[in-house]
Amino acid sequence: MRPGRGVSLFWRTFFFLSVLLVGCIIAWLQTFRALEYEPRALQSAQQLASLVNLSRAALVHSDSIARVSLIKTLADEEGLRIAPREPADTFRLYNLDSLSRNVSERLNARLGPDTVVAREVNGTAGLWIGFSIDGDPYWLLTDPSRIGPVAGTTWLIWLGTAALLSLTGAAVIARLINHPLKKLSFAASRVREGDFDSSQLNEAVATSEIREVNIGFNRMAQRLSKIEQDRALMLAGISHDLRTPLSRLRLETEMSVSDEQAREHMAADIEQVNAIIDKFLDYARPDNIQLDRINLNQIIDSATFALGSDPSVQITASIPPDTMVMGDAVELQRVFSNLLENAQRYGRDAVTGTVKIDIAAREKDDSVLIKLRDHGQGVSPGMLPQLTQPFFRGDESRSSATGTGLGLAIVERAVTRMGGRFAMANSSTGGLSAHIKLNKAPAAGKASAAKAQAQTKSAASVAPADALASSTTARASIESS
Repeated sequence: MRPGRGVSLFWRTFFFLSVLLVGCIIAWLQTFRALEYEPRALQSAQQLASLVNLSRAALVHSDSIARVSLIKTLADEEGLRIAPREPADTFRLYNLDSLSRNVSERLNARLGPDTVVAREVNGTAGLWIGFSIDGDPYWLLTDPSRIGPVAGTTWLIWLGTAALLSLTGAAVIARLINHPLKKLSFAASRVREGDFDSSQLNEAVATSEIREVNIGFNRMAQRLSKIEQDRALMLAGISHDLRTPLSRLRLETEMSVSDEQAREHMAADIEQVNAIIDKFLDYARPDNIQLDRINLNQIIDSATFALGSDPSVQITASIPPDTMVMGDAVELQRVFSNLLENAQRYGRDAVTGTVKIDIAAREKDDSVLIKLRDHGQGVSPGMLPQLTQPFFRGDESRSSATGTGLGLAIVERAVTRMGGRFAMANSSTGGLSAHIKLNKAPAAGKASAAKAQAQTKSAASVAPADALASSTTARASIESS
């Protein structure tokens, strides 16, 4: 099963950096609160208490004529207003926030428990402090800015600016970390598609760790390119150097061996060697193929006809007429020939000795689902993922015939090259089932665009360097028909 799509490295890095920065801002706010609010509350309380005490002393020790002049001077010069406090006065306490409550508590402690700090008296807003002179209650009105929020809204603006700059810096840092890895991922995808030349990474980057990774990746790509070239050259040499002596050996065998039975056995051995060479060449076939609109019915009819007229083999096909897929005719012919050969060889009933093969297909969305099933003994579930590995032949119950073990590996590579998917599974009613998912061919007018899209999808899904390597990744499950 394919893993679910997770969060990209960029967003993961950005998220963790953002959490770190937000935590630092919160810690800074708490530090600011501890270092600024408490001293400010103490200072404001001391200033207000001194203001009240000075006003009280001035009023107590001045005569009536000077008291009137003093009150007028305080109002004009200092913005202070002193008025008698009536029992019917209504007021609202000054307890807007923790700072104002702290100041009120300190004023009560310094001026006495009967001190009242209000933010509104008889509908008039301001900073009102209730005190007494010789037992007579008075109100002192002063500017509320003496106890205001620290720097007003300015600190909020600066805090927002700092947070924005911090998040921007986190995004830049995350991008700097993610950018080399993104380049590495792109280069790896080019190597997977066989483009070794355009996957070179910069070996002169400033970061030493990234530079070492880039150098190692470039050397790996160069070595894979050399291995791919050597593989192609080796297989071409096998085809050229072995086919000619095999043909000559068969001709000499038929002409020189008088025993007809021995001649037939020798010719069969030569044919088997020739077939093994064909299997190797089919498995190592290049990945770039041309995709066209193919009639699936004709391909299966041709593969069934090529199987011969063995009376012990019964093939039942259930395919909608004119089922069109995107693929290559030669590749599809090779796919079904290998599957039918595999079913004929390993799907024989142990009691009756007959081979029953069922082929069915149906369309689903933009795909065509194909199922080819025999009625043999199947394989153990633990061996299913290994069936498409090169040179794997299964358990003893399915290895009575000799072969290269490349048949199903060839099928998987061919289907993948055509942009499809392939999987093997045991049938619930007995036997082994091959499941193929191919792209459905569009209408004839849209064939050109679909061909280009299918070729791109096919190229992106095949690793060219795994021609003779075992495929150990988990096979994607395909919905059976």
